[in-house]
Amino acid sequence: MNFRILKLQSCVKTFAILGISASVAVSCGSSKSVSKSKGSTTKSTAKSENLRKLDSKFDGSISGSMKNILKDAERYLGAPYKFGGNSSSGFDCSGLTTKVFDENGLKLPRRSADQANTGKNIDVKEAKPGDLLFFATAGGSKVSHVGIVHTIENDGEVKFIHASTSKGVIISSLNEKYWNKAYLHTQRVL
Repeated sequence: MNFRILKLQSCVKTFAILGISASVAVSCGSSKSVSKSKGSTTKSTAKSENLRKLDSKFDGSISGSMKNILKDAERYLGAPYKFGGNSSSGFDCSGLTTKVFDENGLKLPRRSADQANTGKNIDVKEAKPGDLLFFATAGGSKVSHVGIVHTIENDGEVKFIHASTSKGVIISSLNEKYWNKAYLHTQRVL
């Protein structure tokens, strides 16, 4: 009898661990194709892989407050991923955005799904550094990941800083297949 109870407890623990792992993957997505660092370059793959054209027509000028937000976000490049984390010892996606904006006197809701309703919804063509990008990493239309627009390249390629479950805080591109397919919308909070 005790053996059956121990076996059942073992199974329950295994399912609990699997459930937690699944929620982590959905909460901030995964990153199958990412840029490794601030200085990495990503070739535009949108044309070769039939991806959506998610480019911006940004003119190049940003406010001082936006420069501060980006500078603060860059300080966390390389920080590890941590579910529920919002400090340099580990971030999840919405933990990073709330921390960076809070450091600049701007309060964001803690969850990415709630952040997706903050500010003004804009077309990605209008995106500029500091705007928030939202993704459905599990498919469908449910927000499960957020990143901050970091740079707009000369060709319109949108790069964003975010906390990836597999690589921690990194810079990725909307031209990467994974992020292109998961992209939902852009919000301007400033």
